[in-house]
Amino acid sequence: MDTAHLTAVDSTLVLLTVEEAARRLQIGRTVCYRLIRSGELESITVGNLRRVPADAVPEFVSRLRITRRPAVAAA
Repeated sequence: MDTAHLTAVDSTLVLLTVEEAARRLQIGRTVCYRLIRSGELESITVGNLRRVPADAVPEFVSRLRITRRPAVAAA
C-alpha cells in the first residue's frame, strides 16, 4: 500500500482548520464547509478564523452511523 500521501494526525490539537477536519473525514474542503454551514459539523470562530473542535469530528461520524444505519428487517 502506498502511504506516501498519508500525514500524521496530531492528537494534541484541540481545534482543527477546516482543511484538517476535511482530511480526517476524507472529504473535500468544499463538502466540509457545506457540513459546517448546514450545522451538521460543529465549528467555532476564533477571531476571523473558522475552526472545528477536534472532538466534533468523531461526534459527527457517530451521528452519521446512528442516523444512517439501515433498519433491521423483522424476521
